Amino acid sequence: MSSGEAPVTTSGTSSTTAPVPAEEPGLRRVLGPKLLILFVIGDILGTGIYATTGKVAGKVGGALWVPFLIGFVVAILTAASYVELVGKYPKAAGAALYAQKAFKVPFLTFIIAFMVMCSGLSSASAAARAFSGDYLGELTNDALSPTLIAILFILALAALNLRGVSESVKTNVVLTLVELTGLLIILAIGAWAVLTGDGEPSRLTEFETSGSGYALLTGVLGATALGFFAFVGFEDSVNMAEETKDPQRTFPRAIFIGVAVTGTIYVLVALVSSLLVDHKTLEGSSGPLLEVVKAGGVDFPHKLFALIALFAVTNSALINIMMASRLCYGMANERILPRAMGRVLARRRTPVVGIAFVSLLAIGLVSTGEIEGLGDTTAFLLLCVFAVVNVAVLVLRRDRVEHAHFRTPTALPVLGALTALILASPLADRPADVYIRAGVLVAIGVALWALNKLALRAGA
Repeated sequence: MSSGEAPVTTSGTSSTTAPVPAEEPGLRRVLGPKLLILFVIGDILGTGIYATTGKVAGKVGGALWVPFLIGFVVAILTAASYVELVGKYPKAAGAALYAQKAFKVPFLTFIIAFMVMCSGLSSASAAARAFSGDYLGELTNDALSPTLIAILFILALAALNLRGVSESVKTNVVLTLVELTGLLIILAIGAWAVLTGDGEPSRLTEFETSGSGYALLTGVLGATALGFFAFVGFEDSVNMAEETKDPQRTFPRAIFIGVAVTGTIYVLVALVSSLLVDHKTLEGSSGPLLEVVKAGGVDFPHKLFALIALFAVTNSALINIMMASRLCYGMANERILPRAMGRVLARRRTPVVGIAFVSLLAIGLVSTGEIEGLGDTTAFLLLCVFAVVNVAVLVLRRDRVEHAHFRTPTALPVLGALTALILASPLADRPADVYIRAGVLVAIGVALWALNKLALRAGA
């Protein structure tokens, strides 16, 4: 999963993350339906399912599959809104563009863009924590503290970004297939367990939450809010709109199929995990799917699976750090963040100040949070963004465009906004530190925005 929505100007027009001369041609439309579907799947797969499955189990118990099923439904509701909007406005700017077009409030547009950027950083930080945990421990007996390893991991990604990261869709396809292979291994182990009579099916209906119906509700909502972290990423695919052939027809199929495939895999992985491993064991591990491999009764190399998992979380973190730095650079060039944050290295042409800024924020996050809290912070920030996007769909119904595009049934964005708000609310039994962490990140953005406003006025 990644966060790479480009900023927009205050007038509502879109811009790429790196301004280009007006005479240059537009982006090449090279993505067809199959490649776009793989891109969507690859964007969603990653840290969420590999790292937070155990923490979700700790919140809900053996009925681990329930939060992932609910999260799947919520993701489909919001995906329908993104499909309508990207078909209507096939530009690479995402939620910030939609908020600006719908509400025409530059400050709100900035907050949405900054929250998207921060969600990428908290996601990368959760991946760094996952990297420094049990998956790495399976391969090495290094005595370094997990926090130090996570910080070194962030610094290594920053160094790689400074050198320049060249991405292509073909590379993304390869990475997607490797990540998908790891999850298919889990499903194969689960199928073998069912055929041989292993596992405890009774765990699949056990809820850890006890007490009143309200306690059960908040427990399930809390687990769903955390599990939703595994579904984020599909929203970033809209940034490929200008490189997609016939986006009005291609995107509906690609996003819906991508979310459906990943959602089905996630629910099945959750079923297998609970079938083979007690929820307490899953909760105590930072590499929960490795516990499933060990308990599966199949002679699959544990170290190889750990390596696949490390690859998955590294890929997620790299994409998120890279895209967050580009978004920071783009906002600086739009003069909505201090212009100094748009500086680039002379030789490498990489956004050095943006990379340094987002890396420092990520180091702060991994120093003060664990996988569960960082993943929940990511989900909270994006749930707030998704609520705005779902409302924007309804507001923009009055804005007619000449070309045909997908139109979602009105009930879906209404339900999408409501479910996003519920999962972002205190009903989800979210720890206070998640709200504090998200609030501090947004406050940093507001401070930078205010500082930039003062600088622009002084220079006028």
